[in-house]
Amino acid sequence: MISYELALSTVVLSVMTLTSSLNLTAIVLAQADGANGSGPLLMAFPLFLIVVLAETNRAPFDMPEAEAELVAGYNVEYGGGSFAFFFLAEYSSMLVFSVLAAEFFLAG
Repeated sequence: MISYELALSTVVLSVMTLTSSLNLTAIVLAQADGANGSGPLLMAFPLFLIVVLAETNRAPFDMPEAEAELVAGYNVEYGGGSFAFFFLAEYSSMLVFSVLAAEFFLAG
Protein backbone atom coordinates (compact mmCIF):
# COMPACT_ATOMS: atom_id res chain seq x y z
CA MET A 1 0.00 0.00 0.00
CA ILE A 2 2.92 2.39 0.52
CA SER A 3 3.69 2.35 -3.19
CA TYR A 4 0.38 4.06 -3.92
CA GLU A 5 1.17 6.78 -1.39
CA LEU A 6 4.46 7.52 -3.12
CA ALA A 7 2.81 7.84 -6.53
CA LEU A 8 0.07 10.06 -5.09
CA SER A 9 2.67 12.27 -3.42
CA THR A 10 4.57 12.56 -6.68
CA VAL A 11 1.46 13.67 -8.57
CA VAL A 12 0.50 16.23 -5.90
CA LEU A 13 4.06 17.57 -5.82
CA SER A 14 4.03 17.95 -9.60
CA VAL A 15 0.82 19.96 -9.39
CA MET A 16 2.30 22.04 -6.60
CA THR A 17 5.49 22.64 -8.57
CA LEU A 18 3.73 23.67 -11.78
CA THR A 19 1.31 26.02 -10.05
CA SER A 20 3.72 27.25 -7.34
CA SER A 21 1.07 26.77 -4.68
CA LEU A 22 -0.88 24.17 -2.76
CA ASN A 23 -3.78 26.55 -2.22
CA LEU A 24 -6.71 25.08 -4.17
CA THR A 25 -7.94 28.50 -5.26
CA ALA A 26 -4.48 29.43 -6.56
CA ILE A 27 -4.24 26.14 -8.45
CA VAL A 28 -7.58 26.74 -10.20
CA LEU A 29 -6.63 30.33 -11.05
CA ALA A 30 -3.25 29.21 -12.41
CA GLN A 31 -5.00 26.68 -14.63
CA ALA A 32 -7.49 29.28 -15.81
CA ASP A 33 -4.59 31.47 -17.00
CA GLY A 34 -3.33 28.60 -19.13
CA ALA A 35 0.28 29.67 -18.66
CA ASN A 36 1.13 27.10 -16.01
CA GLY A 37 1.86 24.21 -18.35
CA SER A 38 -1.40 22.30 -18.08
CA GLY A 39 -0.04 19.78 -20.60
CA PRO A 40 2.10 18.02 -17.97
CA LEU A 41 -0.85 18.11 -15.61
CA LEU A 42 -3.03 16.33 -18.16
CA MET A 43 -0.34 13.67 -18.53
CA ALA A 44 -0.38 13.15 -14.75
CA PHE A 45 -4.17 12.79 -14.68
CA PRO A 46 -4.29 9.09 -15.71
CA LEU A 47 -1.67 8.28 -13.08
CA PHE A 48 -3.75 10.13 -10.48
CA LEU A 49 -6.86 8.15 -11.47
CA ILE A 50 -5.03 4.84 -11.16
CA VAL A 51 -3.59 5.78 -7.78
CA VAL A 52 -7.01 6.91 -6.52
CA LEU A 53 -8.52 3.58 -7.55
CA ALA A 54 -5.77 1.83 -5.62
CA GLU A 55 -6.11 4.06 -2.55
CA THR A 56 -9.86 3.59 -2.29
CA ASN A 57 -9.55 -0.18 -2.83
CA ARG A 58 -11.68 -0.29 -5.94
CA ALA A 59 -11.40 -3.01 -8.60
CA PRO A 60 -8.88 -4.21 -9.73
CA PHE A 61 -6.92 -3.05 -6.66
CA ASP A 62 -9.21 -4.58 -4.02
CA MET A 63 -7.10 -7.68 -3.42
CA PRO A 64 -5.91 -6.76 0.13
CA GLU A 65 -9.48 -6.91 1.39
CA ALA A 66 -10.71 -9.81 -0.79
CA GLU A 67 -14.32 -8.81 -0.19
CA ALA A 68 -15.77 -11.15 -2.81
CA GLU A 69 -14.10 -14.23 -1.33
CA LEU A 70 -14.76 -13.41 2.33
CA VAL A 71 -18.38 -12.21 2.17
CA ALA A 72 -17.47 -8.53 2.42
CA GLY A 73 -14.27 -9.23 4.36
CA TYR A 74 -14.00 -7.85 7.86
CA ASN A 75 -17.28 -6.00 7.41
CA VAL A 76 -19.13 -9.10 8.63
CA GLU A 77 -18.28 -8.11 12.21
CA TYR A 78 -19.93 -4.71 11.88
CA GLY A 79 -23.64 -4.16 12.16
CA GLY A 80 -26.08 -1.29 12.19
CA GLY A 81 -24.65 2.15 12.80
CA SER A 82 -20.99 1.16 12.88
CA PHE A 83 -21.39 -0.55 9.50
CA ALA A 84 -23.00 2.58 8.07
CA PHE A 85 -20.26 4.85 9.44
CA PHE A 86 -17.57 2.57 8.04
CA PHE A 87 -19.01 2.78 4.54
CA LEU A 88 -19.72 6.50 4.86
CA ALA A 89 -16.03 7.03 5.62
CA GLU A 90 -15.02 4.88 2.65
CA TYR A 91 -17.28 6.70 0.22
CA SER A 92 -16.39 10.11 1.61
CA SER A 93 -12.74 9.39 0.77
CA MET A 94 -13.83 8.75 -2.82
CA LEU A 95 -15.68 12.08 -2.78
CA VAL A 96 -12.59 13.90 -1.47
CA PHE A 97 -10.40 12.34 -4.18
CA SER A 98 -12.97 13.34 -6.82
CA VAL A 99 -12.94 16.94 -5.62
CA LEU A 100 -9.13 16.95 -5.63
CA ALA A 101 -9.08 15.56 -9.17
CA ALA A 102 -11.40 18.34 -10.33
CA GLU A 103 -9.32 20.99 -8.55
CA PHE A 104 -5.90 19.71 -9.62
CA PHE A 105 -6.53 18.74 -13.22
CA LEU A 106 -9.86 20.07 -14.49
CA ALA A 107 -9.54 23.72 -13.39
CA GLY A 108 -12.08 23.46 -10.61
